[in-house]
Amino acid sequence: MKFFQKEIRLEAYPRGFHLITSKIINVIPELEEIRIGQLQVFIKHTSASLTINENADPTVRLDFESHINKMVPENQSYYKHTYEGPDDMPAHIKASLMGASVQIPITDGKLNIGIWQGIYLCEHRNNASGRLLVLTAFGN
Repeated sequence: MKFFQKEIRLEAYPRGFHLITSKIINVIPELEEIRIGQLQVFIKHTSASLTINENADPTVRLDFESHINKMVPENQSYYKHTYEGPDDMPAHIKASLMGASVQIPITDGKLNIGIWQGIYLCEHRNNASGRLLVLTAFGN
């Protein structure tokens, strides 16, 4: 079994949901060495998250942002953790709801995702810096 691991820094993205599939594929060419395996993508932050969803129509990403903001609104009087502004605690809640990692099958050296699927960076902060990802690919 082969194991490959890389840590990468994504550039800063504005708040919202952003396709990062091609960025991930481009930085881990070792995927081509794996016939059957898995890729885990983990984000090392508590105010951004990862998910897999629609990769074709950008309005899906806009709708995600709109809906999650209604689910977890800013400026709630019961938030205590507001040290970094009104998006601080909501960003942490959104990150926990969406998740810190995704796992994708690798088949014949390529990610085995659906034709309409892509990996999203879910940026929940108004003024975030670059985000760190750990990519771990393993298999035969």
